[in-house]
Amino acid sequence: MFTKCPGQDPRKARAEGIICSNCGYLAEIFSDEIKVKCPKCQSLICKERLPSCVDWCKAAKECVGEENYKLYTQGKVLFLKDKLIKELEDYFGSDAKRIAHAKKVMEFAEGILKQEKADWNIVMPASILHDVGIKPAEEKYGSNAGYLQEKEGPEIARKILLKLGVKKEDIAEICRIIACHHSPGEIDTINFKVLYDADWLVNLKDELKDSDQEKIGKLIDKVFLTKTGRVMAEGIYLE
Repeated sequence: MFTKCPGQDPRKARAEGIICSNCGYLAEIFSDEIKVKCPKCQSLICKERLPSCVDWCKAAKECVGEENYKLYTQGKVLFLKDKLIKELEDYFGSDAKRIAHAKKVMEFAEGILKQEKADWNIVMPASILHDVGIKPAEEKYGSNAGYLQEKEGPEIARKILLKLGVKKEDIAEICRIIACHHSPGEIDTINFKVLYDADWLVNLKDELKDSDQEKIGKLIDKVFLTKTGRVMAEGIYLE
């Protein structure tokens, strides 16, 4: 016997942003729609991936089961990850150093996420895009200071995420993390802590001025915000 989905109610569909590839206008599309006409130029804007009710329905976990829901979510993140990496490479162009750094932070974030109960949908995009503010900071101010990265990065990240159809509420959190990724204490969420630790796992080598194991251990205890990040740092930097 057919059973109606517990979340089958069109009133629960969520509005998202989608950029028109013809004129660049930010249009609105609902989570259960495949295409929409651009209000500005009347071109047809289509989602790259067909929508699934699992993406937006609050009853999705109940419907498909917690394990299937987790696998679907992680698969969706992997799909988005590839597109974000492509955007990152296009954005930084020949700046191989910045691209390599972001990819390494992303890899460490993936490692931490396997142990910490953070949101892959937030942490992975934040890890890939966390340093996009470096480029305009250097162009505008001749400096890549952390506070300038935090100032310039969120708007660039927002445009990329909107282009890829990321949910507005996720974009808001990702951009907030990017706006504070050098400022621990501004945000006290596990999503922020995972990104912060992943970044430090890459950057710590630049802070080590000697090989004193006791000093390195104290620095690791001081800097890292998650147990997993701390354990990974000890494995990498302590003999």
